Amino acid sequence: MILWLNPASGISGDMLLGALLDLGAPLDEVEAAVHQTGVEGWSINPRHVSKDGIGATYAGVQIHDNATSRHAWELYEAASRVADPLIVNLARKTIYAIATVEARIHGTTPDDVHLHEVGGVDTIVDIVGVGAALRALGVDRVYSHPVVLGTGRVKTEHGLLPLPAPATAALLEGARVRGAAALGETVTPTGAALLKAMGTDYSPLETTEILRVGYGAGTKDFLGQPNVLQAILCAPGTAADLLTTRKTLLETNLDDVTGEHVGYLISAALNHGALDAWADQVIGKKGRPAFVLHVLCDVTTRHALQALLFAESGTLGIRVASVDRVEVPRWTTSVHVAGAEVPVKMSPFGAKPERDVVVEVAAATGLTTREIAARASAAVLDLPEAREDATTPHVVSSLWAPGPSDEVLTEQRFIRGHSHPNAHDHDHGHSHEHSHEHSPGHSEQHEHTGHAHAHDTPHHHDVDDATNRIP
Repeated sequence: MILWLNPASGISGDMLLGALLDLGAPLDEVEAAVHQTGVEGWSINPRHVSKDGIGATYAGVQIHDNATSRHAWELYEAASRVADPLIVNLARKTIYAIATVEARIHGTTPDDVHLHEVGGVDTIVDIVGVGAALRALGVDRVYSHPVVLGTGRVKTEHGLLPLPAPATAALLEGARVRGAAALGETVTPTGAALLKAMGTDYSPLETTEILRVGYGAGTKDFLGQPNVLQAILCAPGTAADLLTTRKTLLETNLDDVTGEHVGYLISAALNHGALDAWADQVIGKKGRPAFVLHVLCDVTTRHALQALLFAESGTLGIRVASVDRVEVPRWTTSVHVAGAEVPVKMSPFGAKPERDVVVEVAAATGLTTREIAARASAAVLDLPEAREDATTPHVVSSLWAPGPSDEVLTEQRFIRGHSHPNAHDHDHGHSHEHSHEHSPGHSEQHEHTGHAHAHDTPHHHDVDDATNRIP
């Protein structure tokens, strides 16, 4: 399925969750995924509201926890406990995106980033809840109209900052946006991070069929404009449809590195999120043998890959070009051959068994790789999905594409292998109502029971590391 967003009043995590629930995502599946994180002290109580005459669903995330500040890797570990690997992947990409921009802004590293307003339990509920809702609706591609950015300033401990807030602006790099008069803060860091992690495509939507329309509500009321996020669920294209997406191509000439190091650069680029990487041998200036290294990536990973190439190749310059990539629908299934499971990449025009697995099975069974591949290809023909029109890819596009590998994150000390069960050893009995991260501008307040006060702007608090772990 295709999800088409219209953030005419902006976007936040809970607005997106509300819109997906309005489209029909089952609440029990969303709650089940969030429960798997081990996070406690939350509930989701969606309700129908009216915003300037537009009926919409307010997600109603209620939090019974005061802590709004945690290390990014704590949220990352919590998200990693979810059973569905695709939900885990989307959640981890979202959290890592927030951590990397915060690290860049504050001059630190992702593993040391201490998230303030986006460090609360509600952030995990929104991020994992959105992932579960997307899976339940069968969404595999996300499109969006340009994101509307309000104007004004937001008060923080660092003083008055212009809107969009620094983290939000950094997370929107590569996105299409347009300004609006006033409105205040329309996009939150979580909303921007989800757009980035979903691989949102801002190009015109292909010809399709609208199936359902939903609206997610914010809590703030704008004068003369409904504060809702419109979400449209569309049918996927037919097997013959081609998908054209805009990508970024990085190229650099290397005449002072070995072939061995070029091989490493290709692997490193792929591990850091490149869609593809390859090298050509050429004759460069002064008649020197050289390599041209090419890296194809989404616009959202361009800067990280540029930094990698500068750091690892020694190059002094990189060419950057925008290119169109035309793709057929594709997905992955698996078949059993000689007692082993073999993944098979499929498209409307053919099937190809995963080569590395074919080699492993051949070595284990004594059969030839040609025989294993032939058996796998024959087995695919018996699958129901191979006999039907290939209209619903199982794993496609950058929505469910993998983020940085665990090896890369371990090198950065972002994955630490820590576990923090029941680490809240202090009393949060006097919970309160925040309008932190999820809508400093929208004032989309998650409801905290107890005496209430509202923060209309982000507040940064120093917290004791030992007392703010996610249970």
